[in-house]
Amino acid sequence: MAMAAPVSGHRDLYGKLTGDWLPRWSVILGASGLGDATRLIARGATVSVEEVADSFVAFCTAPALGAEDWLLLTGDLPEGARVPVGHYTLQTFTTDELKQLGPMPALYGLQLGGLDLDLLIGAPFVHAPNPDRTPDRRGTHWFETAGPRPEARHWRALLPLILWSEDLLHVDAVFRVERGRYFELNRNDVPTTIETIASRHGTPVEIEARKTGSFHHAPADLPRMQAFCSAVTARIDAVMAGATSGRTLPRKRARRLERAARHLLQAYQRTPSDNEVWEQEIDELHLDYVIALEALIASPNDKHDGISKKMQTRTAALFPPALRELVTKAVRDAYNARSLYVHGDLLKEQEESKRQTQLRELRLIVRQVVLRWLILTPHDTEDLAPRLDAAADCGSCEQAIDEPLRAFFQETTTRDDIRS
Repeated sequence: MAMAAPVSGHRDLYGKLTGDWLPRWSVILGASGLGDATRLIARGATVSVEEVADSFVAFCTAPALGAEDWLLLTGDLPEGARVPVGHYTLQTFTTDELKQLGPMPALYGLQLGGLDLDLLIGAPFVHAPNPDRTPDRRGTHWFETAGPRPEARHWRALLPLILWSEDLLHVDAVFRVERGRYFELNRNDVPTTIETIASRHGTPVEIEARKTGSFHHAPADLPRMQAFCSAVTARIDAVMAGATSGRTLPRKRARRLERAARHLLQAYQRTPSDNEVWEQEIDELHLDYVIALEALIASPNDKHDGISKKMQTRTAALFPPALRELVTKAVRDAYNARSLYVHGDLLKEQEESKRQTQLRELRLIVRQVVLRWLILTPHDTEDLAPRLDAAADCGSCEQAIDEPLRAFFQETTTRDDIRS
């Protein structure tokens, strides 16, 4: 074995004991799937011995491809979808393709308690190489202590997707993949529901199905999605390049974008649907949205006095005249709710359905603000806020605001095709 799979290229197969590198049988027999295959064959299960042997040899001798971060998202995409999002890839997989990610494809469906990969047909996965992943395979999920939550850690992949469509998008699971060696996703990570369908004989049958949410796309959507994600990612990269700048404003701009994105994604993650937000959390989500707005719209030169009014006028200046009154009111109401909540005052009693509607309206406005800010914001030492103040004061922003937005939306649109 040492000749076919030397320690230098297969460190996970060996462990050091009293100074010597010895085979780690827990990996060679357990993680490879050979132990399970042996037990299944002994029990009389129909397992291809040739496939088991080939998979075991590949597990032991094939070069490691490196660890990848994978995110399972809500939604449903066409078979074969593949959309680059920066250094990430948004992709769907067939059952056979998912089987090949594990170490022993021949055992699929034979092991008790295993994940039903058929549930994942059409499931959108976002994945990217992670060269910093440690070899520890104990698994870390939502509330790991080693770093931020997944929607915060992977915001540069998720932000273009939520800006593409007003449909809600969530991270259902985050896990690790080492292709052909390790596939961490398990059945408890996939949210499911029970659906009733008609059988071949017309009688109703209950089946387990993955919860897909509302983020659904047809094949015709994919070219536009790819063009949009490419354009938005380029703007995100340009802003974030300022994080290493020697100048104060570009550095602050990068921090503000990341902060806004994290709060926006945190609010999305806590919104099962626009009608299912817990009443106790509505005010907290208002706070997330206001923080996201203020991170982008406020200027480093602003004084504290009058910041609420500046938030309203600058945000409204990003939109066409027909929408400015609606946007101004929504931001004013959100800012007032935020202030009451933070200071411990009582909020005005409202019917819950109305509060849910206002929260959805605020979500869509903030989503559009982030997109329009990315389109308009300079990447040098110029601040966007004075341009928005000038547009609000003179009542006309054709050249400074409308033209850049119109040019962007002529080249690439969101799924909602918002050109105004």
